Amino acid sequence: MEFIKPGLNINFVGKRYYAFALSGAMIALSIIMLIVRGGPNYGVDFTGGVVIQVKLDKQHSPAEIREALEGTPLKDSIIQEFGEKGRFEYLIRATNPELETAGLGDAAKKALSAKFGAGVDIRKVEMVGPQVGEDLRRKALLAIFYSILLIAVYISGRFELKWMMSGIMAAGLFIAVYVAYLFNISVVWLIVIAISMTLLLCSMLKLKWALGAIISLIHDLTVVVGAFAITDREISLTVIAAFLTILGYSLNDTIIVYDRIRENLGKSRKQSLAELMNKAINETLSRTILTSSTVLLVVLFLFLFGGPVIHDFAFAMLIGVITGTWSSIFVASPVLLFWESEATRTMKLRKT
Repeated sequence: MEFIKPGLNINFVGKRYYAFALSGAMIALSIIMLIVRGGPNYGVDFTGGVVIQVKLDKQHSPAEIREALEGTPLKDSIIQEFGEKGRFEYLIRATNPELETAGLGDAAKKALSAKFGAGVDIRKVEMVGPQVGEDLRRKALLAIFYSILLIAVYISGRFELKWMMSGIMAAGLFIAVYVAYLFNISVVWLIVIAISMTLLLCSMLKLKWALGAIISLIHDLTVVVGAFAITDREISLTVIAAFLTILGYSLNDTIIVYDRIRENLGKSRKQSLAELMNKAINETLSRTILTSSTVLLVVLFLFLFGGPVIHDFAFAMLIGVITGTWSSIFVASPVLLFWESEATRTMKLRKT
């Protein structure tokens, strides 16, 4: 199905510098907000502690709830309104790993009932140990890194036929990351170093198609994490699942454009690479818009009506679909064009 007339020629590639400026601004804002917030706001899944979900009969401020819990082990908890407006549900989050869940729900209910009267309903009491939370966080970040690394191997093999070279690179990075993992290096720095090494090796080994795809995926994840920092949302296991889903969605969109670029390279040698890329993006634009709008509509309804349990997942997907579509047009292909142009320029310099 095509609702865009054939022969459309929007100069996407020509606007790449404006797009780079906008993407750079979004990434800079994301990094600044992460610094201001002191890093991602990890949920109890990753930090350890206790979460109590409580429903009241009318609205109260977090300060009032904290005051009511003053004489309990939950006096220093983080209070957040939870769910839809008018439901009067709250999350009481205590990050003290030494708390025991036994009797904690009853203590919270007694203290809140004494302050606000009847109508206090304890919906859920959950606890995650600090060691379990730390282990889950390490494994979640490693899952994201390994996904990006395998994507690099796949892209290099499919579009550049460099299966062996990319496989050797991946094996080396797998071993290096695993050894560093055994020595308990901070997982955040571990992933930063590993991804930096991946980008460096892709550049040195001239895995240009993979490099464009990886930079595009890192762009998407950075913007989504930044959106969570700006809105002060928690990153839980469900959100990590959304991040991995975004990687798959964004990669699929990028591959569609890459496939058409490769086809155009085989058909015409007269046009420049920039013209062929622009033609490929325009030819796949109808499919890109249809796919993105369909997914976006579903995710939007999930965000609006899916309930509090899936709210953060839907929010991550909402931002991810938008930035994934943007990056497949304005990041992945222009990065490939930049490296191809650099390679051509270097060859010309060597001949002179």
